[in-house]
Amino acid sequence: MARPDKAAAVATLKEQFSSADAAVLTEYRGLTVASLKELRRSLGENGTYAVAKNTLTQIAAKEAGIEGLDEHLSGPTAIAFINGDVATVAKGLRDFAKANPLLVIKGGVMDGKILGAEEVKKLADLESREVLLAKLAGAMQGSLQQAVFLLAAPLSQAARVLGALETAAQADPSLIAGAGEAPAGEETTEPAADEAAPADQADTDAAPAAEEAAAAADTTDAADAASNEN
Repeated sequence: MARPDKAAAVATLKEQFSSADAAVLTEYRGLTVASLKELRRSLGENGTYAVAKNTLTQIAAKEAGIEGLDEHLSGPTAIAFINGDVATVAKGLRDFAKANPLLVIKGGVMDGKILGAEEVKKLADLESREVLLAKLAGAMQGSLQQAVFLLAAPLSQAARVLGALETAAQADPSLIAGAGEAPAGEETTEPAADEAAPADQADTDAAPAAEEAAAAADTTDAADAASNEN
């Protein structure tokens, strides 16, 4: 490989190591092209799988700040770079290796920590992101339901108190007698009943006087009419 091509390959590997959530190193000796295509499909959208030269991988890893991969860089190497759900890709590699013993998991790296083959396989035993999110959503829903219950509890207690008060008031109305009266000493905007009484009494007294005046006027008119006839 010409030097410019090697530099480009190292730069690509360095970027993949730096941006990936994890990387798994495997030995693929003996696998057919068809098997490798099947392996790539089994990793899903969260993983990419590519053959890489050990010397270039070693340089790229060091440039990415990863130390300790040298012991896993022996024999033909292909790397699964994981971007997303690490557990799902690890399961895909583990299950494929069980069905195809020619695929050997050599080790890997995650969050800057070097992993051995067994540690990589343990990643496959983790729950997937979808399962974890579902559990988180369930826990949040349970917390919300509990919060609603706690908020509603005082209201239900108040309703029970009001219900008990209503029942007691029906049995003994004096319990709530005078509840609508204004406290002593407070001014009211409406006139008191006894203040309105004199006005009513004046109207009553004025009625007979008006009737007497009308009768007197009728008598005067009748007298005038008789005098004119004479």
